[in-house]
Amino acid sequence: MILYPAIDIRGGSVVRLRQGDYEDETIYGDDPVAVAVAFADAGATWVHMVDLDAARSGDPTNRDIITSVARALRGRAQLQVGGGVRSVADVQQLASAGVARVVMGSAAVENPELVREASAVLPVAVGLDHRDGVVAVHGWTAASELSLMNALGMFATADVFVITDISRDGMLVGPDIEGLGTAARATKTPIIASGGVGTLEHLRELANVTNLQGVIAGKAIYERRFSVQEAIQALSGGVR
Repeated sequence: MILYPAIDIRGGSVVRLRQGDYEDETIYGDDPVAVAVAFADAGATWVHMVDLDAARSGDPTNRDIITSVARALRGRAQLQVGGGVRSVADVQQLASAGVARVVMGSAAVENPELVREASAVLPVAVGLDHRDGVVAVHGWTAASELSLMNALGMFATADVFVITDISRDGMLVGPDIEGLGTAARATKTPIIASGGVGTLEHLRELANVTNLQGVIAGKAIYERRFSVQEAIQALSGGVR
């Protein structure tokens, strides 16, 4: 199982939001490139990056930073990027920047055909961020009318699904193992789990969820609950 250490950027800084609340932000540094390189140095084969500014406004103000991170990781780790990816043109620009996979959330939910078109450019992870099983859009600021389970059947060309339980994100209380297991049984598309990871035991539990391809971890790493190396080791012990 793959560890995706997370870098969320806002205003050029590395931050984490609590439950997706833009007013509840913790800043962890001002050098996303250095953070990404440190993750690769520690053994990460993928890095998950979210442009929070673009997720909220659609304005890709951090695109130069993303390009610099991709360049620094080239040949060492692959970069997955989400936040404000709303058109094929966005995907083409990120492909040119060296991104290996894009995450499409709000745009995918509102226009599933866009995922098919974007998949011709780069592999697409469809981001399904939910509260109580209802998919949220626009940087988690609005609810859609789409249930998580129905969404899983809408994207035939999705490379993976990134499922984020917003109520657990940044809380370190543990992932929704039962819900992730139910989702994984409902689709043949691999799933990346996001939200709630706070301990190595949480990672070990996730490692035993069938059809789970990977886990995104952010706050727990920044707050030294565990290291990237420890997380990779914990995820390697699951029964597949």
